[in-house]
Amino acid sequence: MILAIANQKGGVGKTTTVVNLAAAIAARKKNVLVIDLDPQANATSGLGVEPTEGVSLLNALLNVASIDDYIVGTCVDRVNLIPAEINLSGVEVEIARQDDHLHVLNRVLRPIEESGVFDYILLDCPPSLGILMTNALASADALLIPMQCEYYAMEGLSIILQIVERMRANGQNPNLRLEGIVMTMYSRTRLADEVVSQVHAHYGDTVYKTIIPRSIRAGEAPSFGIPLVAYAPSSPVAQSYFALANEFLARQRRASAHRDA
Repeated sequence: MILAIANQKGGVGKTTTVVNLAAAIAARKKNVLVIDLDPQANATSGLGVEPTEGVSLLNALLNVASIDDYIVGTCVDRVNLIPAEINLSGVEVEIARQDDHLHVLNRVLRPIEESGVFDYILLDCPPSLGILMTNALASADALLIPMQCEYYAMEGLSIILQIVERMRANGQNPNLRLEGIVMTMYSRTRLADEVVSQVHAHYGDTVYKTIIPRSIRAGEAPSFGIPLVAYAPSSPVAQSYFALANEFLARQRRASAHRDA
């Protein structure tokens, strides 16, 4: 399964969610590949890998190298990574020149998915609406949206859901489904509670029951190059990510059972 984790609004806990969800899923004996599509390379460093020039998806997207050449191990057992680096920021111009430019990433990823080596492939998307983001949505089986518990974030949520609907309608990815919405950076305030309540009212069961709280620890872990679930596994945020992984995997089991019925 290819899961895009995306929100065009920055600062919503997107990369923190990618890194910790990957590690928490791996703790359940699943093999995970994280693909860092953000030139800032925060998911790369957050998994203990130093961003290195020339080591990213760049050359595979330009069809001059195999994607297998860029898969590296991480500090987390069962989690592998295709890193990002700053030069990835220039790839959008090159991709735009290719035929069928919205499906370049899909062409690169499908052989890895079909190999069955990884149970889940997580795409950490850049916080923008550019070609890398749209390629991720065109390639993914499903989309997970981390959403900060504030009103401005609700506007961003509406925008990305509109993009998903357009991609389905125009045939760019008719099978793309919304895996869910994860409320992040929650603090015990009336405003946060109102936002959570409104999102649940509008999107129902699409919204995960697990809510990720705000925490200083979440900001500490990346400086050590370790996911929070490994850095402070007993912390409330880490426990929330373990709960999110359990909820995510339970959804996948139900979906699989429904397909097989």
